[in-house]
Amino acid sequence: MEKKRRGRRKSEVFTDVVEIVKDEAQELVNEIKEDVAEGLGDTLEKVFEKTGIKKLVKFIAGEDCGCDERKKKLNELFPYRKANCLTEEEYLILEDFFVKGSGEIKPSTQKSLLTVYNRVLNLRQEPTSCSSCWRNIINQLKKVYNQYKDEHDANS
Repeated sequence: MEKKRRGRRKSEVFTDVVEIVKDEAQELVNEIKEDVAEGLGDTLEKVFEKTGIKKLVKFIAGEDCGCDERKKKLNELFPYRKANCLTEEEYLILEDFFVKGSGEIKPSTQKSLLTVYNRVLNLRQEPTSCSSCWRNIINQLKKVYNQYKDEHDANS
């Protein structure tokens, strides 16, 4: 009977330790992302520096271990999205669309919205007939539009 209680306590302690480590790791990742990381390569480099893995790799593989090339490639493959500012023309396109509030989007309007969406969010979304995809695109554009409008109104 005593062994069962001890075993349960150990497993509870283990679970608590795992949760603490998860929380600390998440905080570390958030801190690193906020530290002007361009993409996944920068984030991994900072994690490896903080955990000592980078020093170990340099010790084993030497100074030219290929880390810089890998970091650059990962940044290119997995960049963090940083939205670009709307131009006045893009704002007017979005304003026209959101003020009208039509439930149906004409092909010409889709093309304009997709052009704005791709440029502002640094994406390469292809035209689609998927209604849930368009719902996501419209929701993201609405956030960008509202943020621009709020900032513009605050500066006026």
